Amino acid sequence: MAARANFSIHVAKENLKFSAAHFIAYPGFREPLHGHNYQVGVYVEGRLAKTGYVIDFGLIKKLTKEIVDRLDERTIVPANSDCLTIDGPKDGVVRIRYENDEFVLPAADVCIVPIVHSSAEELARYIWEELAAALGARGALKLVTTMEISVAEGPGQSAHYRNSTGGI
Repeated sequence: MAARANFSIHVAKENLKFSAAHFIAYPGFREPLHGHNYQVGVYVEGRLAKTGYVIDFGLIKKLTKEIVDRLDERTIVPANSDCLTIDGPKDGVVRIRYENDEFVLPAADVCIVPIVHSSAEELARYIWEELAAALGARGALKLVTTMEISVAEGPGQSAHYRNSTGGI
């Protein structure tokens, strides 16, 4: 067996999902507010530990579920948008403005995420970053070389974000 050989695991459990509303907006264009039933998958590559694992399936499932639960049944608002003005949460509401349109939503129904657009691609990167940070904080990335997150908006339609863990 080669000294640098990698193994991989893939987790795509039914409960790694979230339902959320969103809209894509950029200067000159805004989609109508709509929603998806998103499904998340996690692919991890790395070297085997003495335990025989790359990383524990249970840990990946637990941490990913915590991340998707924060997005579930919310309206996803991209905090770094180049065309939305976000005011709040203040007085129990979040106000979102795009040109002449204004959305006023209960603050508890909103998840403001540090992304530019609420696309499946950027949500995959966000989930990757959150999962990598959570795993890194637990010292669980020592042998992990690469992670990939998939976010499906529906059957047969998914975006993927893959990156080196960079020794987090």
